[in-house]
Amino acid sequence: MGRALSGDLRSRVLKASDEGMSARQAAARFGVGVSSAIRWIARAKIGELAPRRQGRRRASSLDAHEAFIVGLIEERKDITLNEMVERLSAEHSVR
Repeated sequence: MGRALSGDLRSRVLKASDEGMSARQAAARFGVGVSSAIRWIARAKIGELAPRRQGRRRASSLDAHEAFIVGLIEERKDITLNEMVERLSAEHSVR
């Protein structure tokens, strides 16, 4: 995965789009990919101006309780998610 393009470049593409330039024209003018310009403009319309976080997701808080969760499932194959949540909350203080 490549690194994020500069915020300045993103803001220039968005400004050009606000001034009536199409995403394709703005992409060509500033030397970015058409799909990047389209995605930036679409995200700006819903209020997301900052780039998304890159990299792997952080570990889940449930990773430490994997053995317990697997044990619950082996103990009772038809356990519901709500029942698992209740047991995790009661026995391990996990919300």
